[in-house]
Amino acid sequence: MPPSRRRPAVTGAALAALLAATGLTGCANEPEAGTVTVLNSATDTHEHEQNQKYFDRCARPLGVKVKQTSVPADQVSAKALRMASSHSLTDILELDGSEVAQFADTGGLLPLAETGVDVSGLSKSAVSMGSFRGTQYGIARSVNSLALIYNVDLLKKAGVRPPATWDELKSTARKLTRGKTFGMAFSATPDADGVYQFLPFFWTGDGDEARLDDGKGAPALQLWKDLVTGRSASSAVVTWNQQDVNDQFIAGRAAMMINGPWQVPVLSAQKNLHWAVAQIPVPERGQAAQPPIGGTVMTLPRTEHKDRQDTAAKILNCLNERKNQVAWGESVNNVPTRTAAAKQYKKQNPKLAAFADEVATARSRTARVGARWPVVQDALSGAFQSVLTGRAEPRTALKQAQNRATSGG
Repeated sequence: MPPSRRRPAVTGAALAALLAATGLTGCANEPEAGTVTVLNSATDTHEHEQNQKYFDRCARPLGVKVKQTSVPADQVSAKALRMASSHSLTDILELDGSEVAQFADTGGLLPLAETGVDVSGLSKSAVSMGSFRGTQYGIARSVNSLALIYNVDLLKKAGVRPPATWDELKSTARKLTRGKTFGMAFSATPDADGVYQFLPFFWTGDGDEARLDDGKGAPALQLWKDLVTGRSASSAVVTWNQQDVNDQFIAGRAAMMINGPWQVPVLSAQKNLHWAVAQIPVPERGQAAQPPIGGTVMTLPRTEHKDRQDTAAKILNCLNERKNQVAWGESVNNVPTRTAAAKQYKKQNPKLAAFADEVATARSRTARVGARWPVVQDALSGAFQSVLTGRAEPRTALKQAQNRATSGG
């Protein structure tokens, strides 16, 4: 399951206005008795079936059934609004982590502390992803992030090790660039994919999404520019989404890439590809990487049906028991959010240990800017697109990005 969503169809002030107008907290239509309803983005057949398996496991002892309504990720917000307007919003609303702030800001979600949902033992990053202004509204069973995935054979042939620092990344990528193979690949598309991949470099370099023009994010932009202008990465990165990056890696046209654990099934299916995972390079050796935390969180919308809310809360508690988190994480190649479950997952899946380590230090995209994230995301994407296409230098691009973020468009 990809870590980031395409920009929601309705965001920011428009979302707040529509939620208020439609009355998200109302639920006039009488829901089906004995059935807990869920709105999510599990349109993939495997994910949908796995979801239903765990929903059934947790609902059966309560004497109820669970019905999923699954729509593409970029349509969840709009679908929730339409359901709210017809007073048929689901009992459980599963949102991308970056969307929680917008919905919580309207008052349409229940604080989990009021529902009996157990949020103890969660990683700090998982708590942050499901929170808004210090209150937790959502809980994730598992999360994902990014790491450096590399072709073991190509690195061995070039006599190099996985790079740990930015300087090593540039020199290693240069040595790995041969013929039609670039040393490094990443996504720099002007959308959620590109921003998700840029954030580990931006944040580890001390960039601040709330103050884009303070100059601290410029070195990260310069790093990406150096990789492209030095021909260690293709200039086509400005058009590659995360799936495109994976395709380049599988085809042997990239020796290293930034990507996430959702690519593991495809990578594992390549019999002649030997790959491994390492931490994303950082400015100075010894630093911890700070990638974004990705995935979805389950929330409980405010409705008039307290009994249904109580049942939904019990289902969330069951889904997030340690054994269920570990099993679910393994089924979707994501890292459990309870610390104890994550340790067990890491032990049982050593090849993906780097992802578990990255998640431990990952950050929520909305922690600093809250409901303003969609505007900031657009501004950031404009900055690296401008730099990589030669239209602006890093500091200038970030000043322009701050102006764009401040103006709201």
